[in-house]
Amino acid sequence: MGRITGMVSGLALAALLAGCTVRVGSETELAAPPPAMATKSVAITQPPARAQSELQVLFWNDAQRSERFRAMEQWFAGHEVPAAKTTRALPKGAPLSPELQAEIASLMKDTNAAGVMVLVDGKVAYEAYGLGMGPQDRWTSFSVAKSFTSTLLGAAVKDGFIKSLDDPVTQYIPGLKGSAYDGVTVRQLATMTSGVKWNEDYTDPNSDVAQMARFVVRFGPEAIVTQMKALPREAAPGEKWVYKTGETNLIGLLVENAVGMSLAEYSQAKIVEPAGFEGGLFWMVDPRGGNIGGCCLSIRLSDYARMGQFALEGGKGVVADGWFAEATDSQVDFGDSGYGYGYQWWTYPGATYGAQGIFGQAITIVPQKKLVVAVISNWPAATSSGSRGDTREVVMKIAGSLK
Repeated sequence: MGRITGMVSGLALAALLAGCTVRVGSETELAAPPPAMATKSVAITQPPARAQSELQVLFWNDAQRSERFRAMEQWFAGHEVPAAKTTRALPKGAPLSPELQAEIASLMKDTNAAGVMVLVDGKVAYEAYGLGMGPQDRWTSFSVAKSFTSTLLGAAVKDGFIKSLDDPVTQYIPGLKGSAYDGVTVRQLATMTSGVKWNEDYTDPNSDVAQMARFVVRFGPEAIVTQMKALPREAAPGEKWVYKTGETNLIGLLVENAVGMSLAEYSQAKIVEPAGFEGGLFWMVDPRGGNIGGCCLSIRLSDYARMGQFALEGGKGVVADGWFAEATDSQVDFGDSGYGYGYQWWTYPGATYGAQGIFGQAITIVPQKKLVVAVISNWPAATSSGSRGDTREVVMKIAGSLK
């Protein structure tokens, strides 16, 4: 399949969380999800209204993050998906060597991790918690959610709601007609190669990602389409990769339009049940009452691992045969680094892949060793190439220890 090159840009969060709020006077308070996206099988949670200053996740201190990352449903509105009717058992397997266990423990301390679970052939080889986290607690995902949204895209294709990844995006989001998204395919949206110009720098108040909050305040339920349709084109579709959280939100909208239900409700049938989640799933909503495709679901550590195992095993008929092989292949190569991007999954050297989010959330999969490593963290900073690299190094040591 074709390859293009791209430059890696940073991840963003602030505007995503702003998408869960509306302005009231001089303060910002939590908005109730509109009834238009009411769901049949998932509950809508609505915590107390809070001041804008309390909802600035990127400015929470270390103690606040460690506490609140376990309880985002107390801070933001969202959908609650119940646990699977039949839990996938994760039996104990052969433990990792004492040396590797010590190295993981050191990594957890150094990177402020709340939990690490290692599965080898579907069995638990290591499990540990920190920061007050326990096996029954949930932890927020940040951009790990993008890979969940990708999986729901694959399910919508399998179910016939989306005819082809080569369909035009405007077929499913008519409000984008007449914009730079004319001629862009669903596949190009999934690989972030639309050619539409976007600035993901959330340290720049004038960047597109920072402006998402302004669009939410002004346009409410129409914010996503209103902002994205106004963007200019900078390259032909398929020629340039730029990381765009706004486009993952579009994928979420596209899937919801196609299937006629929220991402959370669709995930109950297409992820939670078939993957056998032991705990419930919480997914934040935006002003439409739909879910935020690019961010913000919360699950247990063991269910992060179950999601990785679900992907490793190919999706158990939920997605088309070969979907995960294609979605986790490098559709975009970042030069000769061995790193790349698939359909909302990151690809790494050595035929490995994974999902990752700011503050140290990750699911890493090494198919040839039947290895899944789930990590949830509270890094001191939103991004850290050092901590990410240290985590990957430990994962590869675990892989190297396996036959």
